[in-house]
Amino acid sequence: MKAIILAAGYATRLYPLTLNMPKALLPIGGKPIIDHIVAQMDTVDELDEIYVVSNDKFAGHFEEWAKTAVSRVPIKVLNDGTTDDSNKRGAIGDISFVIDEMQIKDDLMVIAGDNFFTYSLKDYVRFFREKDRDCVCVKVWEDERTLSQFGIALLDEKGMVLDIEEKPAKPKSNTAVFAAYLYKRDTVPMFREYLAAGNQPDAPGNFPAWLYRRKEVYAYTFDGECYDVGTPESYREVCEMYK
Repeated sequence: MKAIILAAGYATRLYPLTLNMPKALLPIGGKPIIDHIVAQMDTVDELDEIYVVSNDKFAGHFEEWAKTAVSRVPIKVLNDGTTDDSNKRGAIGDISFVIDEMQIKDDLMVIAGDNFFTYSLKDYVRFFREKDRDCVCVKVWEDERTLSQFGIALLDEKGMVLDIEEKPAKPKSNTAVFAAYLYKRDTVPMFREYLAAGNQPDAPGNFPAWLYRRKEVYAYTFDGECYDVGTPESYREVCEMYK
């Protein structure tokens, strides 16, 4: 299994914190967000390489970080060549870029570099193996006011995805999808197919929303918390909770 950490965004909503610092390197609990992600990835025995995809502005920051990052598996930083929001590839574009650059033919883990979470990736991968299907990561979200900020999944009684909609105005359920995905190796070439058809390259949740119509996709309901650090207010709130 290979892993991609998505870290090529410019995080303009977090300015001025991210004017000269990528969001994934902002500290929570005394270490960068990305260190928390890598620590969880290290618990997955079959994972044998981690790719961090960044942009031209911040690739150097991640290369410096990687020199001292604690990980049992190799970490490689890739520069997607973009310079600002006007020419960014989008998350799905970046996934496809890494797949092509590294010629990935294994199962694939994809996690957004701004996700701070407390659930177990090892348990998530165990679920993935049991189902032997592509998987998304979900949690029942009690705050109805903010549901439309997430991808929303509709599941059957076995956890199979019946519907996923990215940030719907009228959510069909209260099951929120978070940016941690597990894809089987025969799904990996389908990223190119998705993009070649002219589909939206930005939000990573758009790919499983397309995929479930073509293959069975299952949802892992996690125990624990997951935060998308998107604004200065949300960042301060998470820092306060986990100081």
